[in-house]
Amino acid sequence: MMREILRTLVALIAGVLFGFGLALSGLLNPERVRGFLDVTGNWDASLAFVLAGAVAVTALANVVTKVLSKPALDDTFHIPEPSKINAPLIYGSALFGVGWALSGLCPGPAIASLGRDVSTIYVFVLAMIAGVLIHSGQSSSEADC
Repeated sequence: MMREILRTLVALIAGVLFGFGLALSGLLNPERVRGFLDVTGNWDASLAFVLAGAVAVTALANVVTKVLSKPALDDTFHIPEPSKINAPLIYGSALFGVGWALSGLCPGPAIASLGRDVSTIYVFVLAMIAGVLIHSGQSSSEADC
């Protein structure tokens, strides 16, 4: 019971830190994100530093998973298995990228932005939820086509 409470508390702290980092870095501002993605126009390279920081943290986390035998609050590390590159993966990635470029939002910043009074964020989150529900309604064999 205490372990579950501690896991929930750590998850809450991690979520708050993530949201704070998104706000601090400017990733909650769709115009700034679009500026970063517009490499042929008026490119805003400032988010490249955020990306570099994320890569550094991920690299460190990968080293930690190889050094430790298990995480502090779980029995094993939950590392996804590599999967094949197939048409649904390519289409889904392309759709995600187009949506990100058009809206300037991806799921994390969209959720963190719900407190802002911007109606387009609510439309984006509703569309994101609809996409998740549509995908979760597919059988695993349909998702692997």
